[in-house]
Amino acid sequence: MERPLSPLHSLPPESTAGVTLSGLLPPASLIESLLHASAYLATLDSLPLLQTRNTAAAIQRARIISSLLEDLHDSTSRGRRSLPLSSILCLTELSSVIQRTKTLLDDLASGSALWSLLNAEASAKRFLSCTRELSAVLDILPLSLLPISSDIREQIELLHRQTKSAGSDLFVDSREIHLRDELLCIMSKEKGFLDFNKVEEVMNRIGLRTAAAYQEEIKKLEAEILKQAGTGGLMAVSNVNNLIAFVSYAKNIIFRSSKADAFPKALSRSSSWSVATSPAIASNIPDEFRCPITLDLMKDPVVLASGHTYDRSSISQWINSGHQTCPKSGQKLIHMALIPNYNLKSLFEQWCKENNLSSTLRHRAPDSAAEEAVTVDHISATRAAIEAVRMTAEFLVGKLAMGSPETQRQAAYELRLLAKSGMENRRIIAEAGAIPFLVTLLGSRDPRTQENAVTALLNLSIFENNKTLIMAAGALDSIVKVLREGELMEARENAAATIFSLSILNECKVEIGKTVEAVAGLVELLQDGTSAGKRDAATALLNLAVYDPNKTAVVEAGAVPVLVELLMDEKAGITDDVLAVLALLCGCKEGMRVIGDNKAAVAILVDLMRFGSEKGKENAIAVLMGLCKDGGAEMGRRLLMNARSVPSLQSLAASGSMRARRKANALLRLLNRCFSQSNSAPI
Repeated sequence: MERPLSPLHSLPPESTAGVTLSGLLPPASLIESLLHASAYLATLDSLPLLQTRNTAAAIQRARIISSLLEDLHDSTSRGRRSLPLSSILCLTELSSVIQRTKTLLDDLASGSALWSLLNAEASAKRFLSCTRELSAVLDILPLSLLPISSDIREQIELLHRQTKSAGSDLFVDSREIHLRDELLCIMSKEKGFLDFNKVEEVMNRIGLRTAAAYQEEIKKLEAEILKQAGTGGLMAVSNVNNLIAFVSYAKNIIFRSSKADAFPKALSRSSSWSVATSPAIASNIPDEFRCPITLDLMKDPVVLASGHTYDRSSISQWINSGHQTCPKSGQKLIHMALIPNYNLKSLFEQWCKENNLSSTLRHRAPDSAAEEAVTVDHISATRAAIEAVRMTAEFLVGKLAMGSPETQRQAAYELRLLAKSGMENRRIIAEAGAIPFLVTLLGSRDPRTQENAVTALLNLSIFENNKTLIMAAGALDSIVKVLREGELMEARENAAATIFSLSILNECKVEIGKTVEAVAGLVELLQDGTSAGKRDAATALLNLAVYDPNKTAVVEAGAVPVLVELLMDEKAGITDDVLAVLALLCGCKEGMRVIGDNKAAVAILVDLMRFGSEKGKENAIAVLMGLCKDGGAEMGRRLLMNARSVPSLQSLAASGSMRARRKANALLRLLNRCFSQSNSAPI
């Protein structure tokens, strides 16, 4: 979002010699400060390997601005000319823009290259924001009143045109996107074991060529964890931690270097895992695979709120002992949730296989006392995990209730993630009182807050008891409003999915079906949504139409013409869903009449009997049977006039699924009677 500029249009352009405005620097000091900042940017000559074009454009603009400021500095320092008031305010705004550009370039230079690569769009949006703000300043900069040369004036006018043009488009380098896709493909555990030649190639392309560079990148990622722990949420912290594990492992493999971890054991407890292998291999175990608490290999690595990874059993015992800090950093934990580090676990398994440890990594055989201790530990860890989720949920609900709009948006996002997996999590979040606050946030003017709130409710609604709680909180009207008026398509789609989830309960089907706006909103999304949105809407309508009184409401909302049109839309990819809805709508007179009146419907349904899926063929026959029963001889004649209908039915009667054969034979009998009424010869 662009930062609003001062209302300069209302200020007089007259000279302001000797005038000092409260809160503004004197003109000479302001220009000198601006000149210093822009000169710093203008002298940057080494471009980063990422965001190269955006960085080069920002530096070039800074050089032009620097030329302008040098002219102004020369004029004002000699007292030859004074500056108009409007220009002083403009230069103050310009100072703010240059400072933000400097911060952006400093962040890129000092931050993690991998994190920048994964967040290429976010960095590009920051550059775009700076460009737009610069364009807004130049819009109102009174060039004609400034004591500058004609050459400089022409350069600034050209810069103004360039920023105005560049401010309309986000530029993300396609090469960076391709490189990021390569990196994600390499890191994906579904792609098998790592190709370290490919890893080294990708790392080289982002500037990581030495062991020292890898180590520096790890430090930058660790610094990124501190930023993301406060603003990015659990998922961002987990992603950064996965990157740290990946880089550390790649460094150890590529450079074959390992350093002993000096972190002392914080808990006196024997490990339940051991490695029975040669001292050479044991000494070469990457430090990243050892729990910082016990120094033993991690069986179940999890990420703490601080971003550090521990073995679940060790950190659970630490938390159960009453500690609320990270053992390694001493940082106070903002929540006690333990996030599985699947990436590190996958890397560990690969390392074991590469070092032939699959047969030597083993459990120690516990005696009965040790076995009992393990059982107690497991119960304790489970209780600790539940308590951690409860504490996290209560903390986030407090932020929903009392936080600023930005805090509420972040808290809704965190709850959305927390509710994404595990019925227990969904139950605990509801018990913490999140649902009424999330319902309130559905009316937020911030699109992201609204999307996070409706998605959190969608995830919570998967737990059956929560469906009733959501409806009791009066959420339906707000969900419908998001469905029809949400600014983000994702929010509208998730609102439709929420309606589907709620409508699984019979009592909810009744209430939603009575809400005209809800059905109308689903039909609108069916027509205007993305492929995913159309599917969500069709599924919700299908579920609602199971309840007979709702069928008329769906028909009256104008669903049939949209559904028939979607049968011809291959890109939508929801033919089977649409046919299932039409088959249900044939269960009411209004549905029969509207489908029968649609001239394209019969021909499409006949084609789908030939080329559709097995389920699609069954539903296509069901619709045609309904039309023939309702439309009588007239509809039968229309079907017989289609040369492909009888052969298709005969084919299905001979070789279709059991239901298709039964329905095809029934429809052939109907057509035979219809034909016999007009002709003596049977089909």
